[in-house]
Amino acid sequence: MLNFANSKINLGLHITAKRPDGYHDLETVFYPVGICDVVELTDLPGKAATAGRDERQNQFRVFRTAIPGVLDDNICLKAFSILQKDFKLPAQEISLLKNIPVGAGLGGGSADAAFIVRLANEKFKLGLSTSQMEDYVRPLGADCAFFIRNRPVYAEGKGDVFSPVALDLSAWYLVLLKPEIHVSTAEAYGGVKPLKPAVPLKEVIAQPVTEWREHLKNDFEVSVFARYPEIAQLKASLYEAGAVYAAMSGSGSSVFGIFRTPVILPELARKCELFYGV
Repeated sequence: MLNFANSKINLGLHITAKRPDGYHDLETVFYPVGICDVVELTDLPGKAATAGRDERQNQFRVFRTAIPGVLDDNICLKAFSILQKDFKLPAQEISLLKNIPVGAGLGGGSADAAFIVRLANEKFKLGLSTSQMEDYVRPLGADCAFFIRNRPVYAEGKGDVFSPVALDLSAWYLVLLKPEIHVSTAEAYGGVKPLKPAVPLKEVIAQPVTEWREHLKNDFEVSVFARYPEIAQLKASLYEAGAVYAAMSGSGSSVFGIFRTPVILPELARKCELFYGV
């Protein structure tokens, strides 16, 4: 059984405070977009237990794009293993076709983990509610829980406290750029000084899209652009091409532009990965 794990962009992002637990309080709007990984669960041949010891061993395979780190420690395995322990699920081969760029601020790893939980809930008829699935994935990453409901939300806390937001960008055309630059989350947070915004993001996001350029900000951009001017130039290029609004997503390094009509940007395609109409 398989499913398509989509990505997200951040529409605005304010880092408002440093938390005692080491995380940061923030406010942002998560918006799902159509760049997707494919996740699959396949039964492995059963293994008999020896002396009461469970010998089931999950396997994890990645296709198309390499993932940094040790595969045995991948977030997809972690997500399934939590459910496996609680529900005594059979061993699975977890396959991941990786299309979402890594280290891009698009939530690819979080999406994969959340969709594994959704997939397991369906495949094994676990009967988990939406809230229960959110609780399972919250410890895995601040934005993991977003991908359970997978609809536009205003997020606060450390990025896992959600409230509805009336937002529909289907009438607009979205272009996303991913340069060959990896911005680590720790590096991005290290360059930000927490500060409560003068105007709450909820008020800004309610303005027309044509007003966002002046008011909708991503706090990570200042320090990330200073260190990686190439990313800043990509944002500028989107505005030069006619974008109504452009911004970096999350902690980077991807940048997106919102256009009134479809565009073709061959000169940018030579500099980075380019995704149209996502």
